[in-house]
Amino acid sequence: MSATPLTPQLDSPHSTKLEFVPPLLGGSLAELTAWVQQQGQPAYRGKQLHDWIYHKGVRSLADISAFPKNWRTALATVPIGRSTLHYRSVAADGTVKYLLQLADGQIIETVGIPSDKRLTVCVSSQVGCAMACDFCATGKGGYKRHLDVHEIIDQVLTVQTDFQQRVSHVVYMGMGEPLLNTENVLTSLKSLNQDVGIGARSLTVSTVGIPSRIRQLAQHHLQITLAVSLHASNQALREQLIPSARTYPLEDLLAECREYVEVTGRRLSFEYILLAGVNDLPKHALELAQHLRGFQNHVNLIPYNPIPEVDYKRPNSDRIQAFVNVLKQQQIAVSVRYSRGLEADAACGQLRTSKTLPV
Repeated sequence: MSATPLTPQLDSPHSTKLEFVPPLLGGSLAELTAWVQQQGQPAYRGKQLHDWIYHKGVRSLADISAFPKNWRTALATVPIGRSTLHYRSVAADGTVKYLLQLADGQIIETVGIPSDKRLTVCVSSQVGCAMACDFCATGKGGYKRHLDVHEIIDQVLTVQTDFQQRVSHVVYMGMGEPLLNTENVLTSLKSLNQDVGIGARSLTVSTVGIPSRIRQLAQHHLQITLAVSLHASNQALREQLIPSARTYPLEDLLAECREYVEVTGRRLSFEYILLAGVNDLPKHALELAQHLRGFQNHVNLIPYNPIPEVDYKRPNSDRIQAFVNVLKQQQIAVSVRYSRGLEADAACGQLRTSKTLPV
């Protein structure tokens, strides 16, 4: 099946769009320059606007002191596209969870994950999620809508401002399935790369797998990292954990993954949540290895993070190490990723929305 063009690839010039309409967040330098000129202002104000939005994190045009006061007053009602902080909590490891309220009142969650050398933001791509993975809190709440481009970028700027530190990495591993919102996700990737200034190879998109979308994504030859959530070593087990697998067989998903690596030349990551007694036995590791031979990939094992709705358990350290040993013996690159933010319900699989929590 031929790929349908989605958006221009990263690191290519933005095209000028004279009809650019607010919210302004997500607009390129060329688009913002065209917009200020439509307002009767000189072109250099476009660069000022771009800098204040993306690098200074301004939330209102009225606060841009570089603009003439009378023009700032006239622009007071033009939305930049920033959210409102609804709730913030900090885990013992320094991870910060944010519930952000959007213009229509919907709530999304984003997570800031600091370390010695980087600041990573885990962003949401949808309000809720339609994939309904059995072990994931987000899927229990159902799907409401896609996030717009400005709503995705806003999450990164919110964390950057709160930490007073430049965001170095972004992972699309929050609420939602990114490849169901492909156009807005790819546009936001481009803006994070070109406008916010985050390197393409520091951007990661995680997907449970949507038919043909990985193949389409490959046609853009992006330098991002693609992470595919497998969580099972065979079709029957995957159907048990991931309802969408019933209409997208494991073999078809892996065929698209192999094609992605061939087309892009980029190593692909596989996410595998370890559930005690369900998918964590040595036989599962051997089965997984058999699927992954013959193309460039890396397995991220994620010990399960508990949620109240289900009875899954995290395997003990011996069981985790045994799984790792089998993969290594089979020459499969593997690492164990213990999720940050567990105490604040901000870890992988724990994200959910709530309108009842105060800031």
